[in-house]
Amino acid sequence: MSSASEGPVQYDAILVGGGIMSATLATLLHQVEPSWRVAVVERLDDLAQESSGPWNNAGTGHAALCELNYSPQRPDGSVDVSKAISVNEQFQLSRQLWAFLVESGQIPDSTSFVHPSPHISFVWGEENVAYLRKRYELLAEHPLFVGMEYTEDHDVIEQWAPLLMAGRERDEPVAATRSLAGTDVDFGSLTRLLVGALDDRGAIDLVTGVEVRKLDRLEGGGWRVRGKHRDGSGKYDASARFVFVGAGGQALTLLQRSGIPEIRGFGGFPVSGEFWRTTNPEIVARHQAKVYGKAAVGAPPMSVPHLDTRMVDGKPSLMFGPYAGFSPRFLKNGSLLDLFRSIRLHNLWPMIQVGLRNVGLTLYLIGQVLAGRKSQLAELRHFFPDAKAEDWEKIVAGQRVQVIKNVPGQGGVLQFGTELIAAGDGSIAGLLGASPGASTAVPIMLDVLSTCFPDKAEEWLPALEKMIPSYGQSLSDNPELAAEVLHDTALALGLTLDEADAA
Repeated sequence: MSSASEGPVQYDAILVGGGIMSATLATLLHQVEPSWRVAVVERLDDLAQESSGPWNNAGTGHAALCELNYSPQRPDGSVDVSKAISVNEQFQLSRQLWAFLVESGQIPDSTSFVHPSPHISFVWGEENVAYLRKRYELLAEHPLFVGMEYTEDHDVIEQWAPLLMAGRERDEPVAATRSLAGTDVDFGSLTRLLVGALDDRGAIDLVTGVEVRKLDRLEGGGWRVRGKHRDGSGKYDASARFVFVGAGGQALTLLQRSGIPEIRGFGGFPVSGEFWRTTNPEIVARHQAKVYGKAAVGAPPMSVPHLDTRMVDGKPSLMFGPYAGFSPRFLKNGSLLDLFRSIRLHNLWPMIQVGLRNVGLTLYLIGQVLAGRKSQLAELRHFFPDAKAEDWEKIVAGQRVQVIKNVPGQGGVLQFGTELIAAGDGSIAGLLGASPGASTAVPIMLDVLSTCFPDKAEEWLPALEKMIPSYGQSLSDNPELAAEVLHDTALALGLTLDEADAA
């Protein structure tokens, strides 16, 4: 890892934050502009210690195969699957880039960051069963959801995920869908692979332990980036024609400090979370899947309960959660003053409006914060009726900052998703928000390129199409291309091709 040198250093691009977003953007920039001088500046002493870390997220590889929050039920009872299809389309772009990097030898084989893991949606109760049946009927024939299975049979579900049915009453209405194309992704490992490969080739300057404090526009164009070494060893001072702020929850305050008008009206609502984890080999061996249910009424979409197989550093475990909570920190390693420091005159009223309009969410979070271990165990037992508290330990997840946006005609709106903020001249951009986050890092960073470098679109097109064969095309509208992409990326990444292959 490189260290920052004294005095100002000239770069073509500086990427603030050492997570999966900056790692992905650095990778793309190196492919399209290999001569550019790029710096990645991380606040902590190592990469991927915040939301990209494997214990700070579910590692689902969000393809909307099982996440029910991407297919909400409308008031009339119908199901909207448009978001699920969109998220899956985006995830396929990520898989294509990863496959390209593995096949071209730019990163080692994929076994250190992605593993096949069936994705299962599981519900109970007659109304939820009817909902899941409708969702399945809408998605089963779609080219990106090919092979999805549906059942209401207790015995079949027990075969798919034994823990779900252990101790469950046989007369309880249940339903499940399963997709064998699902994955478990260690985004921390992937981040280190991507940045490490660039650093080893001298394609980037990697600066760790530096907290960026100031972003000042230069008169001749570009930005001056200043900060300090957290160990007290000195100051950091550099400049670049382009700056990307991929600093997780801290992106909001850094963009505010830049003074760009595009950040006006934006605020952030931090939501913390916890998971329960078990490494008991007997329990882990009985559940090899990611199982998602439905969120509780009033819960934010990121709080959809799920029981997940995780593979981190070659060791399997199970995680259940998340249990939502509240902390004013914008980063897991942040300050208790983060929320208050982000308040400005231009975002105060939108934040107040969001508070008044989301009383149910506030009450839900209060309930989650006050919930004891017994209450949390009851949540787990909806998925694993025979669960025992002594088999599980509590871990703290990464901090999420949901976007508060001032929408004309509506006022302050709490937005569950990601928001790309870019200056009008494209010289600086940053990412706000959370879900689906890491899984869609590639399409989000492609948006950064197209938004901030529109004059480079034609020049960069051949390189982008080489990395991502479906770039600029809709897989939903092209079943043959979708089948080819699904097959080729699965083969390159060592993933499941079909049910027979999984068996």
